[in-house]
Amino acid sequence: MSIAVLEAGPLTTVQDAGRAGYAARGFRTCGACDGYALRVANLLAGNGDAGLAVLEMTLRGGTFRFEEDAVFALAGAELQPLLDERPVPCFAPVFAPAGSTLRLAAARTGLRGYLAVFGGIDTPPVMGSRSTDLKCRLGGLEGRALRAGDILPVGADGAAARARWQSIKAHGADRPLGDPAARAPARPWRFCAGQKTPLFRAVAGPQTRAFTPEGLRTFTETTYTLTPDCDRMACKLRGAVIGTVRGADIISDGIVAGSVQVSANGQPIVMLADHQTTGGYAKIATVIGADLPSLAQLRPGQALAFTFVTAAQAVAAARQQAARLEQIRERMR
Repeated sequence: MSIAVLEAGPLTTVQDAGRAGYAARGFRTCGACDGYALRVANLLAGNGDAGLAVLEMTLRGGTFRFEEDAVFALAGAELQPLLDERPVPCFAPVFAPAGSTLRLAAARTGLRGYLAVFGGIDTPPVMGSRSTDLKCRLGGLEGRALRAGDILPVGADGAAARARWQSIKAHGADRPLGDPAARAPARPWRFCAGQKTPLFRAVAGPQTRAFTPEGLRTFTETTYTLTPDCDRMACKLRGAVIGTVRGADIISDGIVAGSVQVSANGQPIVMLADHQTTGGYAKIATVIGADLPSLAQLRPGQALAFTFVTAAQAVAAARQQAARLEQIRERMR
């Protein structure tokens, strides 16, 4: 079975749960920026493996034709889907007859939308992952963003998709997710002077001593804005300058998704899925994994704030998120 790309949108790539285990050789993890939406879409599409490859679309979706019967699901940013020009729901399994066309528009909410299909996008794996690394040009489809005319293989044929759809219908699992908390991971807010600002939890360090006490307070007590200079690699922020003891430069060391570097101009940069493996700016904190999906859905110009939490609180948030995913998995079983 395959999917034909009729129109790809501004940035559509094949992504899965990421290319783990190769950072020591300089290869980035990549994978979906919103790992929660990746898993939700996969589970709703009938995939027992929630880390199978999907399409990640930024700001606007594309147009795709299903060459055989298929089951698909959309999560993350709501891209106003039309199947053969008829509206279909996001956050729900949908049956697509052979030859039908899915058209996705600009995101009504969020930034990145995810299209999962039963069987997963079946491009050749590279180092154990199908994720596209745009800078190294590997994984996905020829290591690049999709374009019109591409053909994407799918790991299930039409007969398997029809059987899976019948099972989904028989168990009443074809309804959209009704609980907003299941559609996107929970994240706290900060309320100040009538303003409601997304609040991102972060574990302090590892270079906390590089910052002055005033700098640490600035990080958690002020509001930052996403600049237009944001991509899959990192979110660059603008706001109050974070004070350092002797500058922000350090001997390069390891970086993970969520690392908050402070550049020489005192502005924070939060690493996302395509982050480099090492970096030479001091890291004031690491945004917890449970909050990274929400950060990946913010658009340039939006405000956000940070708060410090403990490692134990980060683990508790991850367990809560895993429990929500397990509820969706049980529903689709």
